[in-house]
Amino acid sequence: MKERGGVLSRFLTSATKIEEGEIKATLLSFSFIFLLMVAYNMLKPARDSMAPEWSDVEVAWLWTINFVFSTIAVSLYGLLVSKVKLKNVVPSVYAFFAASFVAFYLGAGALQDSTNLNKAFYVWLSLFSLFHVSVFWSLMSDLFTKDQAPRLFAFIASGASIGTIVGSTVMLLLTKIVGTLNLMLVASTILVLTIPLIAILRTAVEDRAPGTDQESSISGNPFAGFGRLVRNPYLLGIALFLFLYTFIGSFAYFELKNLMAGNDRDTNTAIWAGINLAVNIITIGIAMFATGRIATSIGVGKTLALVPLLVALALLVVFINPVLAIVIAMWIVLKSGNYSITRPGREMLYTNVSREDRFKTKQVIDIVVYRGGDVLSGWVFAFLTASLGLGMGPIAILGGFVAILWAFVGLRLGNTYDRKSPSQPDVIK
Repeated sequence: MKERGGVLSRFLTSATKIEEGEIKATLLSFSFIFLLMVAYNMLKPARDSMAPEWSDVEVAWLWTINFVFSTIAVSLYGLLVSKVKLKNVVPSVYAFFAASFVAFYLGAGALQDSTNLNKAFYVWLSLFSLFHVSVFWSLMSDLFTKDQAPRLFAFIASGASIGTIVGSTVMLLLTKIVGTLNLMLVASTILVLTIPLIAILRTAVEDRAPGTDQESSISGNPFAGFGRLVRNPYLLGIALFLFLYTFIGSFAYFELKNLMAGNDRDTNTAIWAGINLAVNIITIGIAMFATGRIATSIGVGKTLALVPLLVALALLVVFINPVLAIVIAMWIVLKSGNYSITRPGREMLYTNVSREDRFKTKQVIDIVVYRGGDVLSGWVFAFLTASLGLGMGPIAILGGFVAILWAFVGLRLGNTYDRKSPSQPDVIK
């Protein structure tokens, strides 16, 4: 079925790598992640503004709790995937999270002392921040092919940045008028709106690729994702690549937290909202109009290595001049580069694996490995600062070496993807 031409169609096919027959499914996917990120970013600044009130050790413990909780959640998700029809899995996840935020809303109104509830919300939203995006990209890698992924995924991912801008703007404009708790209900409603969109998206893709099986569950051990990860060099490479990213990101996060410790919560909320705005404005331009061309021209390997090398240079600047403005700039390079180039590139890798790996092993990597990286790097940072007394300069140098290793892993992993077809063994050469 050929899509009708129009101004938007002509613009997209000329300015991006999207082909005419892919426009409907691409825009639906774009809208899907846009809504997810609007909801998330209506809640994220409130979570981030809490962290400066806690010590490095307290935050490290919260990250440890989150790691344990995430491991349990991924196991339960594997059970869901094994027992429930695939077409119902993704809607069920978003309906569950929407209900959970309603529960937090009711709890906040009922409790006098909100300290423990704040920490529970910090942990829960940290889980949601990974889970909702991981499940989305599992669906994308299942609906789109390896040939389509380098051309479409970055454009789709730009919807996340626009959603982040909208969500952050809503927080800036309406928090004092409506209140954070009431905005939590709005975020829950937005999550519910994604459920009918999923069905429409599946129909759009199946119109062009009949035979996509969404009626069955993914059989097998619900915990198979853990075992499949350790036995598969290709998936281990993806896990290591993500782990190194979390190591860099965690160090930068702790540095920002400590540099902002002297500010009040409103100031820090405004700073984080401003950072998010800058990151996502940059991301939109790169993801919409550049990443697809970069990935198809230089290959996924060099694409995955690009941002780590830029981060290594940024960390060198932090070593020379370790002040808040420079660390914020480095954070913006890290995050905008990840959202516009590295994350879409990493998601492309999953079009080359089995469906079971997309819906089971992927969540182990995206959530358990990610949070495991948070826990390890959080405790390492606390040890380096609290026990060894290292300052920001030496830590920036350590981060620079990690970034170079990150680039090397990305290059090797992406080159394997470029050479490999889905039927070939998962061996990194």
